[in-house]
Amino acid sequence: MTAVVARKTHRPLDGVLQVTASDRDMIKFTGSRLSVGSRLSRRDMYHVALMSSENRAAAALSRDFPGGRPAFVAAMNDEARTLQMRRTQFRDPTGLSPHNVSTATDLARLVAVAARDPLIHRFTTDRTYVAHPGYGELRYVNSNPVVRFDNWPIVLQKTGFVNEAGHCVVIHVLVHGRPETIVLLGAPTRQEMVLDASLIHHWLTCSLT
Repeated sequence: MTAVVARKTHRPLDGVLQVTASDRDMIKFTGSRLSVGSRLSRRDMYHVALMSSENRAAAALSRDFPGGRPAFVAAMNDEARTLQMRRTQFRDPTGLSPHNVSTATDLARLVAVAARDPLIHRFTTDRTYVAHPGYGELRYVNSNPVVRFDNWPIVLQKTGFVNEAGHCVVIHVLVHGRPETIVLLGAPTRQEMVLDASLIHHWLTCSLT
């Protein structure tokens, strides 16, 4: 949702954003490879946020929104209502707040919209990327191992984790040319999440013709 809302501003992808102290995680106090003062283009902020769940990049994109981060979160909730995500509520743009809530059905509605964006498709399915924040280079890898499965024609995927929600993932994939969406919530480990996704994908591949 962060990417969907930020993309609606149509701000130049080549424009540069700088990470500030206000982009630090003050909810879970997680770390980040992007130090305060890092400078990346909006394109690169999207890239590392979508591919590798770089929370400071997501925070920077939300701060860049007209009206700042509070207006951005309001826009996220407005978009959820537009998409009829009736059991969804957002409190922050990074996904770290335990007050962000949704359901598998609502997330599938969001995926159907996000999958139409070529940038979101490309960045969520990219395997690796090297960013240059102004002090050398940072090598990122995709947070979802399934993107490395060659027989999965994935259109969009996104992982997420907080203690309250467990390991979660959405995967929009073509099965025999037919688009299918897998939403898994609450896995105890990332390995179990990947195994469940693989089993479901195998079942779909064998069942659908």
